[in-house]
Amino acid sequence: MQPLTMAQAVADFGLEGDRHAKAGSRRQVLLVEKETLDGLGLAPGIVRENITTQGANLIGLVPGQRLRLGHDVVLEVTGTCDPCQRLDEVRDGLSQEIADRRGVNARVVAGGSIRLGDAIVVLEAHQEAAESAERGIR
Repeated sequence: MQPLTMAQAVADFGLEGDRHAKAGSRRQVLLVEKETLDGLGLAPGIVRENITTQGANLIGLVPGQRLRLGHDVVLEVTGTCDPCQRLDEVRDGLSQEIADRRGVNARVVAGGSIRLGDAIVVLEAHQEAAESAERGIR
């Protein structure tokens, strides 16, 4: 993971240069709260998040909820991110410590530039996505 001051989000793909970006995936972008990382004594990027937020209540977001980052980028939350055992390579037991706080996955609805310090604005949930999530369709 490399810290960046700017990234390009590509609609229905993810972030340019991210080897895990994939068209149609519900896991195009992972957002994690800096407050969670600080509380666990972890540096940004160590849990392989794409975007580290500050002052945003990510865990309170629901599938279908949309976020605007900066001026152009719109992400749609697809669900929480379950911790994997690879986190235990960072620190033994980390996958258990971070359970329910790993952040949220999102897909890119509208692409553009994201810059360090850009505001994150919570938008209304997209009705179709919210209904699909309620039915368990992903």
